[in-house]
Amino acid sequence: MRSSKVRVHALAAVVLCAAALAACSERPANPRRVALGECRLPKVAQAAQCGHVDVPENRSSPNGRTLSIFVAVLPANTLSPAPDPLVIVAGGPGQAASSLGAFARQLTDVRRTRDIVLVDQRGTGRSSPLDCAAFAPDEHAEFDSDPVPKATLCAAQLAAKGVDASQYTTSAFVADLDDVRAALGYARWNVWGGSYGTRVAQEYLRRHPDRVRSMVLDGVAPPALRIAFDVWPTRDHAIDRVIAACQGSPSCAQAHPALDTIFDDLQRDLAGGRTVALTDPRTGATRDIRIDFDNIVAALQPLTYAPEVATLVPELLALARHHEYAPLLAASLTVVGDLPYAFSPALYYSVTCAEDIPRVTPAERANGVADPRVRHLAALSIAVCDHWPKGTYPADFASPVQSDVPVLLLSGGLDPVTPPEYAAEVAKHLPNSRQIVARGFGHIVSPNACAPRLIAAFVDAAGFAQLPESCVNFFAQSTPPPPWPDRLAPQP
Repeated sequence: MRSSKVRVHALAAVVLCAAALAACSERPANPRRVALGECRLPKVAQAAQCGHVDVPENRSSPNGRTLSIFVAVLPANTLSPAPDPLVIVAGGPGQAASSLGAFARQLTDVRRTRDIVLVDQRGTGRSSPLDCAAFAPDEHAEFDSDPVPKATLCAAQLAAKGVDASQYTTSAFVADLDDVRAALGYARWNVWGGSYGTRVAQEYLRRHPDRVRSMVLDGVAPPALRIAFDVWPTRDHAIDRVIAACQGSPSCAQAHPALDTIFDDLQRDLAGGRTVALTDPRTGATRDIRIDFDNIVAALQPLTYAPEVATLVPELLALARHHEYAPLLAASLTVVGDLPYAFSPALYYSVTCAEDIPRVTPAERANGVADPRVRHLAALSIAVCDHWPKGTYPADFASPVQSDVPVLLLSGGLDPVTPPEYAAEVAKHLPNSRQIVARGFGHIVSPNACAPRLIAAFVDAAGFAQLPESCVNFFAQSTPPPPWPDRLAPQP
């Protein structure tokens, strides 16, 4: 991202302009009904304007328990902002949009003309979070592979606080979003959704088509996707693709022979479990942890989200074959980073237990996912829903969304959870859409390279006529990074 330099003699003028812009951004198309005050977002130096919108927890009981939905506005950098902002809808389910401030900050071209709005989904971040002691971040339990005991305890803890966890669904959030839009005074807005956020965005378009000027979907999940069931095999296939790429590279194959049988070796080695001395790359602290084969598979999956990290997988597996498991586990912790502090497991289960697992057939539940390597992990995740409060979803929830609203669909060619064919399926029902596949990229394209400029051009025109073709061609012609053969040898 390009850095900006401000001349010292213009500092006073900049301060005055900032105050004027903030005041100007408080005059949207309709009267604003929510008070906004200065606040801070993680990894964002500039102050945002933040507030809360109260909504009923149970929309069929408007006089019942109330939730406070957090909203942050990054004001447009102009005295005359466009009346329709860009709202960012986070993924997960369970990620707080307020944790995406650093991404919003990259969208400098968007902010030249319009506000950027971040809304924490109910149950996440600062929106009446579904906090429970059972799911508090715990570095000593990060490799627990069975979520059922903690989820069962968390459900009881939430109920004891009077929280109805069955009300934290996509449909409820869609209604919250429109309440926030109205409270901020915007007649309509542009919507950016990433990963699970594309499910929310599509459902919002279905329910409130006249409120959407344009839409960007990145890492597109079709409405029919069953997140808690269908992502397990696609992520597992991504691991196989990494191994196949290594076997197809002479240097990598020579450095790491017989990778096609490595999981059989690891499964035998970990049949009785192992104790590993792990140095946490985030803190430098060393601790002993007990691991099994499920832990290794679970640690590998996050590494497939970014192709440049996935290139390390052959080397990490080769070390594991020689009983050195700590590097693989440490790499996984590095990728996950501080996500546990910006992610709500309880919200994840409220959404998936209400909307995904009910659509898994009895035969699928009995047989499990087709991939044996992840079958036990998937079964444990699904079993949580036997103990978690379950909400409902509309009858047309899983059907394709049809609309003439302009929609830009972004797909990473190496995306392990929402591959390009998912976006292509969604696009069939959106006649005013265009899909761009970034062949050499993974999950979520928007923060990479020229994508922020691409998004700004699309949102500015609410169409495709002004898209920078050089940027489109860059993504179309991008290639995966080559496999990384070993730690010390020169790379091809």
